[in-house]
Amino acid sequence: MAGLAGIIAVAASPGVSAQAARVATATATPAAAPVQPPEGSIGGMGDVNIFPKRVVIDPRQRIGSIGLFNRVAASGDYEVTLGDLMMTEDGDLIALDKVTDPALRARVHPAGPLLRWSPHRVTLAGNEAQTVRVMAHAAPDTPPGEYRSHFSIISVPPATDGLTIDSAAGAASPGGIGVRIVPRFGISIPVIVRVGETTLTVGLRDLAVSAPTASPRVIDLVITRDGTRSAFGDLSVTAKGQRTPVAEIKGIGVYTEVGARKVHIPVAAKTDPQLLAHGAKLTVTYTDDDAAPGKILARQEFTVP
Repeated sequence: MAGLAGIIAVAASPGVSAQAARVATATATPAAAPVQPPEGSIGGMGDVNIFPKRVVIDPRQRIGSIGLFNRVAASGDYEVTLGDLMMTEDGDLIALDKVTDPALRARVHPAGPLLRWSPHRVTLAGNEAQTVRVMAHAAPDTPPGEYRSHFSIISVPPATDGLTIDSAAGAASPGGIGVRIVPRFGISIPVIVRVGETTLTVGLRDLAVSAPTASPRVIDLVITRDGTRSAFGDLSVTAKGQRTPVAEIKGIGVYTEVGARKVHIPVAAKTDPQLLAHGAKLTVTYTDDDAAPGKILARQEFTVP
């Protein structure tokens, strides 16, 4: 595989320092608008956003990218690591190394052996962005199918100076032992590598509407999946004659280790209760947002019992 040197692109946007903000206030000059995270990025509990929400590398394009954005004014260090997660039928993701059942572990096909990425660690100034380039290489004898791992962007705490909670409060006793707790926040996205031709068949079943007394009301269903490729798309529940969906949820995936996933779709707050009453007819549509965006993967009509 070719080396990764020289393929990192950096795009930075300077932030407004606290000192600059004070000067602007003093001179009655309008302060600069805060820098917004890139459109489509996602954030977690930490101070970094990541985009896009998922990366898919297929036989047509063996290079992908992950964008990082430090949304706060202070600089930060971040590690870019790779790990493996397994999806359950409830849609939860659990660390593969915590799964003890060999049969369940065997359902997951990690992409790690096929991936190279750079850099593995970045330093971002406030409101600065950087691209991590990802390259995939599959050996000729790699079986066709889908391989998946998850990139995690984890904040690196600053170096300590030996200061403890007690000493910071002025209450440290000579020779005592202090404890310093530094949280490490992170955020993860899936990186999917597809090798050769892949197949996918999707269905919808077990549709149900929660009781009128439930708050909030939800529409329950199960997405079924078969084939060598995961499904990813948007779910929409519509009623005849209504312009807006009764319920919808975007970005629902069903990974290859599960043949079905349970989904609960919140009903829109202003929905007329009659649209969910006995005998009402609803249509559930699962629309692709992956290999063929806009294609209907599955559609099911449903009469409320």
